Amino acid sequence: MELTRRGFLKLTGTTVSASILGSLGFDLSPLAAYASTMKLKGTREVTTICPYCAVGCGIIVHVRDGKVVETDGDADHPINRGTLCSKGATLKALSGDINPMRLKKPRYRAPGARDWREVSWEWALDEIAKRVKKTRDATFMVKNASGQVVNRTDAIASVGSAALDNEECYIFQKFLRGLGLVYIEHQARI
Repeated sequence: MELTRRGFLKLTGTTVSASILGSLGFDLSPLAAYASTMKLKGTREVTTICPYCAVGCGIIVHVRDGKVVETDGDADHPINRGTLCSKGATLKALSGDINPMRLKKPRYRAPGARDWREVSWEWALDEIAKRVKKTRDATFMVKNASGQVVNRTDAIASVGSAALDNEECYIFQKFLRGLGLVYIEHQARI
């Protein structure tokens, strides 16, 4: 084995550092890692995809009695191999069982009002549909200034979600183009 000057300095520095740490009472022997299995005992593993960005990291959700107990990165997933970013690591906070502050029903604040009020899903979806139709009808452009047929509206935009799979994105894109939207973006590109 040939030892270079740089290798010698590295070896010497490592040896001196280890000797000093050992003499100060630090135990440098390997430690055994013990995972707490009690928290996950009796849970069922469900694999899913992280909803935050477009990377598509694999997540294992541990479920007991229909409630989320824990979430972990999926070590068998080819994209993230078990690692998660800070947002993906906090995925279990999306569960209403873990985060009691998470809203479960839509809220509405009327123009000029100070407070939000809880509304039904039916009312909220109907209101959104009415407003989209009203805006589209008021701003729909059949021809542009040059007389070319464009059939579009510039008054509505859409920002997509990475939580959608390819098929859902395809259908959503068709729906938006059918409305005449031009400004269609995706969160991963912003």
